[in-house]
Amino acid sequence: MLKNELLDILRKVSSGSIAPDEALKTIVRRPFLEAAGGLNLDTHRGLRTGVSEVVFGPGKSLEQLYSAVESLSRGKAPVMVTKLEKEPGLALEGRFPGGKYWDTPKVFILNKHVDLSDPWPDKGRILIISAGGADLPVAMEALATVLFFNLEAGLISDVGVAGLHRLFHHLETISSAEIVIVVAGMEGALPSVVAGLCDKPVVAVPTSVGYGTSFNGITPLLAMLSSCAPGIAVVNIDNGFGAACFAIKMAGA
Repeated sequence: MLKNELLDILRKVSSGSIAPDEALKTIVRRPFLEAAGGLNLDTHRGLRTGVSEVVFGPGKSLEQLYSAVESLSRGKAPVMVTKLEKEPGLALEGRFPGGKYWDTPKVFILNKHVDLSDPWPDKGRILIISAGGADLPVAMEALATVLFFNLEAGLISDVGVAGLHRLFHHLETISSAEIVIVVAGMEGALPSVVAGLCDKPVVAVPTSVGYGTSFNGITPLLAMLSSCAPGIAVVNIDNGFGAACFAIKMAGA
């Protein structure tokens, strides 16, 4: 339940379209849902934090995924599953025909129209920048999350430091955003560059993309944490979802 859903219930009480007792039952019975497969789904997370519960796909059986999506989607509520491989993603599409699995960001979305087709918009309140094409899955996870939570978002891809001139073409767009999410693997230099060129807060996302001494994302993580450019916050490796949620809260959505 998100704040706008609670407000809708309260408006219905105020207008007399539902009785206070019924509204109370609706609110009270939704702090969490016990679902099959040992799941307790936090349906009040959106009220407390502004970001409702999203299902983390890895490690869950198909039965758990079915149960989680079915439970969270009651009343046509939007549902998103992240880090989902293709086989279970397509299985969810088959089980919930109104849903859509997107292979590159590895997300499944139900009861919400989110268009992740290429070309992506390059402007938005939250702007996501991908250093390389190989970083695109994490960048698109961030894009999907921002759009899922109703904020305008843009994505600029493949403008990393190996060809830094590609970034300069987008400086005006970057300056028009409120918050910038920068996704990079290898040596993780791009967030520092962006933070040194604009007056916007930068959320840096290290990815596990790179050769051996990138250590599956540890090198870019440490580089981003060690940046001398002010105004950078760093999230965990490959955590496009977490970066998006941080940006959403900063934007006051």
